[in-house]
Amino acid sequence: MPSVSSVVKRLQAAAMTPEKPDIGRLLGLDVGSRTIGLAVSDSLGITAHGLPTWRRKNKRTDLQELARVIAEYQIREIVVGYPLHMSGGTTAGSIRTAEFAEQLRQHFGLPVHLWDERLTTAEAQRVLRESEMSIRRRSEVVDRMAAVLILQSFMENRKNTRVDL
Repeated sequence: MPSVSSVVKRLQAAAMTPEKPDIGRLLGLDVGSRTIGLAVSDSLGITAHGLPTWRRKNKRTDLQELARVIAEYQIREIVVGYPLHMSGGTTAGSIRTAEFAEQLRQHFGLPVHLWDERLTTAEAQRVLRESEMSIRRRSEVVDRMAAVLILQSFMENRKNTRVDL
């Protein structure tokens, strides 16, 4: 079994590889221990919108639900929020997330990218607070908003770093 650091390096390198867009969409995930926030791109990979967050039950159920979303939206790539310390160091959550990302890659055979999610939950909370949404409703949609921010920043970075030959 490859080391976590080798998996992380491979997934991070893949995220920075410029590619021509294919038909299909990107799926963004904000993976927590209890919930998974989801976002999907438009078919051109320009904008992200949130999908309903779901409560995790077990690995099999998570993979079944993701399979449904992948089929329904014709997903071609998956972007997983990668929780790091503010210093950039890994955490226990980073290791679990890298392992989950590798399971997704193996199970679905799709490119899976780890994407730095530092401050996305805080940014999601700020955006939702400014919308004057109730505290109860904010807690229901914060993971979805974090997934949107993760996916949108990934797509913007890809667009800004793409080199036309």
